[in-house]
Amino acid sequence: MTPSSGSMRPETPEYRGPLRTGLTTGACATAASLAAARLLLTGKRTTALTIRLPRGGEPEMTIADLMCTGDSATAGIIKDAGDDPDATHGARLWVEIRLLQRPGFEFVAGAGVGTVTRKGLSLAVGEPAINPVPRQMITEHLQQLAEEADFTGGFRVTVGVDNGEKIALRTMNGRLGIIGGLSVLGTTGIVRPFSCAAYIASIHQSVDVARANGLTHLAGCTGGTSELFVSRQYGLSEMAIVEMGDLFGALLKYLRRNSVPRFTLVSGFGKLSKFAAGHPDTHSRKCAIDLPWLARQAAALGATETLQAMISRSNTSIETLGYCQQAGIPLGDRLAQLALARVYAYLPADIGVAVCAIDRGGELVGYADRATQP
Repeated sequence: MTPSSGSMRPETPEYRGPLRTGLTTGACATAASLAAARLLLTGKRTTALTIRLPRGGEPEMTIADLMCTGDSATAGIIKDAGDDPDATHGARLWVEIRLLQRPGFEFVAGAGVGTVTRKGLSLAVGEPAINPVPRQMITEHLQQLAEEADFTGGFRVTVGVDNGEKIALRTMNGRLGIIGGLSVLGTTGIVRPFSCAAYIASIHQSVDVARANGLTHLAGCTGGTSELFVSRQYGLSEMAIVEMGDLFGALLKYLRRNSVPRFTLVSGFGKLSKFAAGHPDTHSRKCAIDLPWLARQAAALGATETLQAMISRSNTSIETLGYCQQAGIPLGDRLAQLALARVYAYLPADIGVAVCAIDRGGELVGYADRATQP
């Protein structure tokens, strides 16, 4: 498989050179579908072929295996995500094609591909988790092949992924109501290394599923500890919890257009300090904890110059929190209040918002809602 040329990664002592893009599961399924259908309709065995991507580009893709058994043919392809840490990188995706006497397309979830069980996704409940753009790509390529081969019937397209059910445990599929395996994804056909596109899409889908199922209170959480806290504190179901990681801004922008009556933001103290300081993406490659800024926030609460100096020299944000707790300085509440103002910069004023800061043990160390604002 030869992905299109990728963007450049900043040079470091560990890495020098371009960052490779990859190809999506949807692109892989399209290539495998075309190879299997071509074998059935023309008898031609294909080891490499070119497909057209939705936004341009015609990568050449290598077929790993191809076999014909009676009235069906199956092609396998190894997913190459380039330099992106994609959960499906290196997995074998396969497609079985069966010819139908009537025109049209049937899509089936094979082993390792999930089924939609909740409303709110781009597919109806009960449908195989083969997303609309991959379906369209497969349809267009097979229609063209059928015309070239003078075939007037249709195709049953079964897509599977070896060990897909196990791989899916490393994704958000279960939370979204996609059960039994992976989704066949991709809107462009290209995997862009370390882009947040797939993660943001999962955040959007989480909100869509919750709203479609009538939930009125959602929680944005930064990780497992914050999820346990919100489940314990508010009794929210898994469907109501949106795992946003570092992407505060991505979730809040989407909620601005797709709002719910009530929203709770739960974050570890360190990430919340970054968001409160004005960073919508709190990943360490985007920003660092600003200790002098934390010292200034403590000063606004009456911290002594000695305490401010200790905060500025701290190794971690949790260390600063400990100093403030010992001195009776409510730094956690201060950051929650600042974060609340940041949230309302995104969301309509009529949404009820609460912000919770927690420590590494999952204990509440700061809280703010509209009633607590000074």
